[in-house]
Amino acid sequence: MQSKKILMITGDFTEDYETMVPFQTLLTVGHHVDAVCPEKVSGDTIATAIHDFEGDQTYTEKRGHNFTLNATFADINVEDYDALVIPGGRAPEYLRLNQEVIEMVRHFFKENKPVAAICHGAQLLSAAGVLEGKSCSAYPACAPEINQSGGTYTDIPLDAAVTDGNLVTAPAWPAHPAWLAQFMVLLTM
Repeated sequence: MQSKKILMITGDFTEDYETMVPFQTLLTVGHHVDAVCPEKVSGDTIATAIHDFEGDQTYTEKRGHNFTLNATFADINVEDYDALVIPGGRAPEYLRLNQEVIEMVRHFFKENKPVAAICHGAQLLSAAGVLEGKSCSAYPACAPEINQSGGTYTDIPLDAAVTDGNLVTAPAWPAHPAWLAQFMVLLTM
C-alpha cells in the first residue's frame, strides 16, 4: 500500500479514543498524519474527553489525556493531503464555526478525496454543506443535523460503519475496526 498524507482536524475535548486510535493506527500502517487545531501550533496539546456508554440516556464524559499536535494549523495547505479524518467529541461543535475549517472540509469533497468522520464529526460535515445525498452515520443525537443538511442519517450499531462514495462514517469509537478498515480501503483506491 502506498503511503498517504492524511490531515486530522481536531480540537479541545475531542473524544480521546476517536483521536488517538486513528492517529496511531494510520501511522502504524505507514501513513503520514498531521494532527492540527485552529489557533494551535505543532507541539501544543489539546485536552481530550473519554465518552462511555454506561446505560444512561446519553454517553458520560470524563477528562481524557493530553494529545500533542504534530503540525501547525496556519501552515496547512489542503492540496498537499490525500485524505481527511474528523474525530468526534465536542470539538466539532466549535470547529464548525471556523470558516477556514469549513473550507478545508469542502476541499476534500470537491476533490473526491477520502474522508473519515466519527461520532459528532458529522456536525462539521453538516455545517460544511457536504452531506447532500450522502448516507452518514454518527452519534444518534446528530441525526437531525444530518437529515436537515440533505444527508440521510444511517442508524447502525455502535460498532459498525458505513461508506458512501468518498465518505466513511461511524457512530462512536466502538466502531474503530469497521470504520478504519473501510477508510483504509478508500486509501488504496
